[in-house]
Amino acid sequence: MSGESDLKSLLRDMKPEIIPGEYVFCSIQENQLGALENPLLVFRESEGSTVIVTKVVAEDNELDFNSSWGLVTLSIHSDLEAVGFLAAITGHLAEAGISVNAVSAFYHDHLFVPFERVDEVVSLLLDLTDSSRVK
Repeated sequence: MSGESDLKSLLRDMKPEIIPGEYVFCSIQENQLGALENPLLVFRESEGSTVIVTKVVAEDNELDFNSSWGLVTLSIHSDLEAVGFLAAITGHLAEAGISVNAVSAFYHDHLFVPFERVDEVVSLLLDLTDSSRVK
């Protein structure tokens, strides 16, 4: 089952949804991975494994992190080969001075944004959705 690849449709129908929780990015050694409860993401790099976990899990496991992130999921099923979707979104958020760490999974794209700005991000994304409807 392939997802949507048309940029106009993706922007019009993205349906941003805030996923409750406060998330952090941590770098750990492989032998620490087994002790973590439900990491949301694990990505192995030569320097160590990056994990995305809730802030509570990081604190419970005494993991170092720099900042807290909110999670916004774009509820449209986007095709992994769609061109320009994340570029349009991250560009729009960059204009507002908002950093984004994007993760694309099989069905959806997920945006980690500064925790204190998550509501603003959704508002900006809804503005982008509205503006794509009138074009």
